[in-house]
Amino acid sequence: MPRSPILDVPIAEDPIRLGQFLKLAGLAEHGVHAKALLEAEEVQVNGRVETRRGAQLRAGDVVAVGEQRARVAPA
Repeated sequence: MPRSPILDVPIAEDPIRLGQFLKLAGLAEHGVHAKALLEAEEVQVNGRVETRRGAQLRAGDVVAVGEQRARVAPA
C-alpha cells in the first residue's frame, strides 16, 4: 500500500518548535490537540516517536501523524 504524499510546509524562521509546526501544517487543530498527540506518542519526526512539544525542527525534517506527513521547507 503506497504511503501518502508529503506536504511541504514553508516556515519563516529556522528552526521551528514541533508544537508550532503541527498547527502550521494542519496536523493538529490547536495547541491542546498538539500536546495530546505528543503525549499519546502519535507523532513521529524523521521516523522516530517524538514527545517533546519544544523539539526543534529544521528544513528537511519530516513530521508524521498517522498517515499524514509534512516536511519542513524553507520559505
